[in-house]
This record gives sequence, C-alpha cells and structure tokens, in this order.
Amino acid sequence: MVASDLDGTLLHSDGSVSDRARAAIRAAADAGLLVSFVTGRPPRWLDEIADATGHTGVAVGANGAVLYDLASETTISAHYLQPEALAVLTAELRAAFPEVHFGVEYGHAFGAEPGYVHEWEINPRTDRRGHPIPPPLTADLATIISRPGVKLLAKDRGADVDTFLTSVDRLLAGRATVTHSSTFGLLEIAAPGVTKATGLAELAATHGISPSEVVAVGDMPNDVAMLQWAGRSYAVANAHPAAQAAADELLCSNDDDAVAQLIESLLG
Repeated sequence: MVASDLDGTLLHSDGSVSDRARAAIRAAADAGLLVSFVTGRPPRWLDEIADATGHTGVAVGANGAVLYDLASETTISAHYLQPEALAVLTAELRAAFPEVHFGVEYGHAFGAEPGYVHEWEINPRTDRRGHPIPPPLTADLATIISRPGVKLLAKDRGADVDTFLTSVDRLLAGRATVTHSSTFGLLEIAAPGVTKATGLAELAATHGISPSEVVAVGDMPNDVAMLQWAGRSYAVANAHPAAQAAADELLCSNDDDAVAQLIESLLG
C-alpha cells in the first residue's frame, strides 16, 4: 500500500494535482499497489480529490475518523465524539483558554460558533452531481455540540499552535486525540485513540496488508502516528519538524512532486 497525505504532501501549495502525480497514482494502481489518501479533510472535500487525481479508492478522512469510498461516495465507517464528550471537552477547554472558539466537523456538514472565523471555504458550493450544499451551521455552542462529530476544532487565532497543542494534549490527558495540521492556533480533536494510523490500519486490515507492506508520506503533526505505524515512512522537505522526526527518510518538497517521485522509484 502507498498511503499519502494530501495538503502539503501530494497537492502542490496552490492545491493542484500535477499531471506527473496523476500518472504516478495510475501507474501504482495498475501495478497492483493499493493507493490510499490519508487526510484531515472530511468526506465532502474528498470528492474533488477523486476528480483531480482520477483515483477512486477508499480514503482515510478526518484524521482517521472516517473511511470514505471515493467511487460510491459513501462513508464506510466513522468514529464519533458524542455530544456528552463534546460538552465536557469544550467546557474544560474554554475554562483553560478563554479566547478559544469551536467548530464541529460532522463529516458531510459543519457547525461553528459565531466567533469562529473561517480561514478557508468550509463547504464546496455543490456536490459531485452539481447539487448545492447547504452553508455551514452558525449557532451557539450548545447547538453545534448537540450532535456527534468526527472532529472538534478548537481555534485560538493568536496562539502558537505547537504550544497550544502541548497544553491541550496535557489538559485532555488521553480523553481525546489532539493534533494539528496548521500554521496558526487551530487544533483538531478526535475520539480517544483515533489517528491517521488507526484509520489506515483499519483499511489495510480489510485487504490483508500488514504495516510492513505500507509506505506512508506526510508533512504535519497529524501525520506522525501514521508515519510511525507504516513499515516505511517519508516526510516531504517542507514538512513540520515533528513529521520529519517521525519519518524514516526525507523527500523533496510537495511542489517538486515528492509523492510522484517516490512512487516512480518504488515501481522502478
């Protein structure tokens, strides 16, 4: 199996997929390798990746919380933070970090407090069939945490994200999985034990693939567990220091088609 993160890894910095990457992914699949995208993105932001790459396998989304079939556009499995847990986590986080604002990723929808400022478009305008997607929910905290979520987002725009991660990880102490894939104070919080590694392991097991048969590539702290789990792991040159430290080897940058070059070398 070849498992690749998307943003900052397979995708160029402008979000595009190169012709070289598309050709490499196709060649890997033709050679019998299972190719999987492993990302923090939710399912509704994965259909466009299938269109851009031409690859329609099973993706690991929401940092391991979701397995999503790109071909049938269906969720295979999901691991949720339940409303009771969301209530406890958000209360503790707000008490410790008064400037924090919350969003909840439901998978095919998103909700956030009014103070949660979006840094990017939260929903595509339409789905794959051209049907409009409703705008994200904006409501009070009690409302947005009243339904299960695959990911809780905690944003303190002025915080150093690595320091914020260390503090929150210590505060929640194993009651949730805390990570980030950002350059500013945005943390991604999942159910306890849910990581890209657990999602990838779930997918690999369905194909009888062991960790030693997996090559993984990533660039951010949310990739660390996956890089440590895979039999062989790589970080791109533009990767966060935590991802570089977790990887077995370093590649060139995402803008230099690191993943395509890796696949070409594997096939060669």
